[in-house]
Amino acid sequence: MAEITAALVKELREKTGVGMMDCKRALSETGGDLEGAVDWLRKKGLAAAAKKAGRVAAEGLVAVVAEGGRGAVVEVNSETDFVARNDTFQKFVAAVGAIALVTGGDVERIKGARMPRGNRTIAEELTHLVATIGENMTLRRANVLSASPGVVAPYIHNALAPGLGKIGVLVALQSSAPADRLLALGRQLAMHVAAANPQALDIADVDPAALDRERGVLAEQARVSGKPEEIIAKMVEGRLRKYYEDVVLLEQTYVIDGESKVRKVVEAAGKELGAPVRITGFVRYALGEGIERAQGDFAAEVAAQLGG
Repeated sequence: MAEITAALVKELREKTGVGMMDCKRALSETGGDLEGAVDWLRKKGLAAAAKKAGRVAAEGLVAVVAEGGRGAVVEVNSETDFVARNDTFQKFVAAVGAIALVTGGDVERIKGARMPRGNRTIAEELTHLVATIGENMTLRRANVLSASPGVVAPYIHNALAPGLGKIGVLVALQSSAPADRLLALGRQLAMHVAAANPQALDIADVDPAALDRERGVLAEQARVSGKPEEIIAKMVEGRLRKYYEDVVLLEQTYVIDGESKVRKVVEAAGKELGAPVRITGFVRYALGEGIERAQGDFAAEVAAQLGG
C-alpha cells in the first residue's frame, strides 16, 4: 500500500477537481493507487461533479428562515430554473437555511455542518446533488440577523415553496413591544425592502466610495450652470438629499402608503405599540445579482462547429 501523502492528495485533487477530504478517502479506499482513486471518484459521481464546477450557476433559490429574534437568508445557485423547481433541490436549500439559522452566516462553517438526516455534510450533499442532477450548484452566500429584544421578520417575493423564492428579505426590529405586532410591522417593512432595494439603513451607513462618486457626478452636472463654486456646493448637497431618498431605507418613501418616510412609519409604530421600535438591520438577496452570466452567440457557435 502506497503512503497517502499530502502531495498525493494534492495531485489527485488537481487531476479531478474534487475536494481534499474526498480525495483522501478515495486514496484510502484504493490503497494509495492514484488511477484507482480517480476511478473510485468517478464511480461515486464526484469526479463528474467536479467537471461541472466551471459552469455558470446564476439560477437557483433564495431561502429565508426566522424564529423569534433570529433569522437567516441563504442563496444556493444552479444553472437552470428547472432545477429550482426540483423537489430534492428545494428541500436541500430549505435545510441549508435552517442550518444557517443555527451556525451563523459563515458559508464555510455551513458547508461543514451535517445534514439534518444522513451522515453527509452540506458540502458533501451539494456534491452529491451536482452528480445526481447533472448541473453545477453552489452555496453562494448566507447572512444572519438577530434582535434582542425584538423580532426578525422574513419575506419571500413570489415564493415557489414556503420560505423559498427569487428575492428574500430579513428585517430586524428591536423593541419590547408585543412580538406578534412587531412581526406584522416587520413583514410590511420587508416587503418595502424587496420593492425599493435600499443600499443602506441610515445616511451614516452609505458607502463612502459610492457617496464620493455621486457627489462628483452631481458637482459636474451643477457646473454646467456656470454658477460660482460655493453655490455649486450648496446645489450638490441639496441634490444629495434626493440620492439619500433613493438608497437609504429610513429616508425612502414607504411603498405601502406611497407618502410617508420609512423613518416616520417606524416612529409612529413605536407610539402605537407603546414601546420604541428601531430597525437594527436588513438583508435583501435577489437571486443571481452580481453574477456575470455567459452571453452566448448561437450563430457563432454553430459556425465554429462547422469550421466556418
